[in-house]
Amino acid sequence: MIEIRPVENIQTTVTIPGSKSYTNRALLIAGLTDGECRLEKPLVSDDTKYMIQALKAFGVPVQEEQEAFIVSGKGGKLSTPDGDIFIGNAGTAMRFLTTFSALAPGKIRLDGDERMRERPVADLLDCLTLMGVHAVSGNNNGCPPIDIAGEEVSTGGEVELAGEKSSQYLTSILLSAPYFKKDTCINIKGDLTSKSYADITIDIMKTFGVEIENEKYQHFKVKAGDRYKAQTYQVESDWSSASYFLAAAAVTGGEVTLTDINTQSVQGDAQFTSILEKMGCQIEKKAKSIHIKGKPLHGITINMNNMPDVVQTLAVTALFAKGETVIKGIGNLRIKETDRIAALTKELTRLGAEVKAGEDYLIVKPGDYTGAEIETYNDHRMAMSFAVAGLKIPGILIKNPNCVEKSFPDFFRRFENL
Repeated sequence: MIEIRPVENIQTTVTIPGSKSYTNRALLIAGLTDGECRLEKPLVSDDTKYMIQALKAFGVPVQEEQEAFIVSGKGGKLSTPDGDIFIGNAGTAMRFLTTFSALAPGKIRLDGDERMRERPVADLLDCLTLMGVHAVSGNNNGCPPIDIAGEEVSTGGEVELAGEKSSQYLTSILLSAPYFKKDTCINIKGDLTSKSYADITIDIMKTFGVEIENEKYQHFKVKAGDRYKAQTYQVESDWSSASYFLAAAAVTGGEVTLTDINTQSVQGDAQFTSILEKMGCQIEKKAKSIHIKGKPLHGITINMNNMPDVVQTLAVTALFAKGETVIKGIGNLRIKETDRIAALTKELTRLGAEVKAGEDYLIVKPGDYTGAEIETYNDHRMAMSFAVAGLKIPGILIKNPNCVEKSFPDFFRRFENL
């Protein structure tokens, strides 16, 4: 358990670690190239370690250096793993590897921890089945463990994919699609959630030499036979991780400068600065840095479907705004590392806020606050976002702080420097 102590007049400069979204995509793509890739400034965390372990199980060598991963790609010729591949609670790794596994011969089982076994992948499995891949839920409940038989199937073709639960299902298919035998055309049923994560996938695939046709996020096409080109690639900083330090300035009225960060990033969470600006903060952007000055905050109404990973940061920031904050379009938070809508409701209420929650929305009204032990539900983003509350409310203790190993292992060390 860690106690967060209130501070005033924050004046600091912070460098943010590499993006989890980009790192795990880059690792899988590098494993498919026919050559050596050097991935510089990657995120080193539990989620990326699970991806590396999985690639090694498929016969892809990965060497970990101080500030780089060296991946020796196999050009899509993968080995059959000796045993089950354990993914912990790494959602990106589980979803991305599900399609990747279809490129390997033999039978593969992907498994995870207790929470991962509750996280749905049925829509992805249904789509792969339409392609002719044998991909099923081991417990017949649409969740991991997942059994895949990648037996020389004629993958690709035109398929439908439900897009309302997770954009990771789409990314899973797109990342491996160049190595299918036929062109892949994916028609999205309903509205694709979290479109910004599809943008990340399209961006990194293009950087590695594969173009995707994207028609209004409803139709995607990838040509068979296109190949990723081995290269040196620098992973950009993670805007989800940046949000906690931006919020720290916002709630304390302090000033924070983030350095070595792509202010033109397609990461949806890069728009968190616009949200804080709407709430009253002063933002100054340069090519590779951003400066925020906290000002008196006021509540807003906003749809967060395109930046789900900073909803918790916003909900905690809303504790210190004048008036209520209405957060909409967040139904997919219920299938993340925990049910984040339920978790936020409990912990914000525990502090003294007035909270209303629905299937896909959250309303936060400020109250009279008291310190409390914050339950993290083994969710890294609960731990990091509620640390921000501790900068203003005395007596906040974060339970199970080690859960930040998932995406930001040295978060609390950097946070102490505030």
